[in-house]
Amino acid sequence: MLVDIYLESHATAPERIVLDLDATDIPLYGHQPERFFHGYYDSYCYLPLYIFAGDQLLGVRLRPANQDGAAGSLQEVRRLVAQIRRRWPTVKIVLRGDSGFCREELMNWCEANQVDYLFGLARNQRLTSIIGAQMHQARLLHQTTGKPARIFAEFSYQTKKSWSCARRVVAKAEYLDKREPPLRGHLAACRAVGCAGFI
Repeated sequence: MLVDIYLESHATAPERIVLDLDATDIPLYGHQPERFFHGYYDSYCYLPLYIFAGDQLLGVRLRPANQDGAAGSLQEVRRLVAQIRRRWPTVKIVLRGDSGFCREELMNWCEANQVDYLFGLARNQRLTSIIGAQMHQARLLHQTTGKPARIFAEFSYQTKKSWSCARRVVAKAEYLDKREPPLRGHLAACRAVGCAGFI
């Protein structure tokens, strides 16, 4: 029903839609079934999965908090994409989520089904060393101009075990004088989208 409402809210098919995946907590205060403690939220909660297109909710799945944040996302995405493409067969679809959704099965499905994606990528020592020059350049640029500095980089990357192939990664090194820490790096695994506009 939520997808039908979204589709009917458009007079014509858009050229591209972005589906945002998100998991967040619903705090629990009693002893409800499937009640588990979640360390990140520091409480007992449920961990529902939400899928939005802009400000419109297209899907939600209530889940216990004792599982991976991406659990069930492939099934929901598969269902939503099929429903959208029945009405709009040529629309370009971009799937977007934080590093909790940067999972092999989801990226592999997207690649096999012509769905572009942009998922945050958690930093590790190897990735930090790859973007070390850009981080240094952002710091120097900030020192020279006194303004926030952003440097982008793009490279191919493959994990040692969890990814089946090398994938495109876009990195943003930035130095912001009003935030702590001022020097930050953002990484995203992506397929066929203008990633710099999204991170």
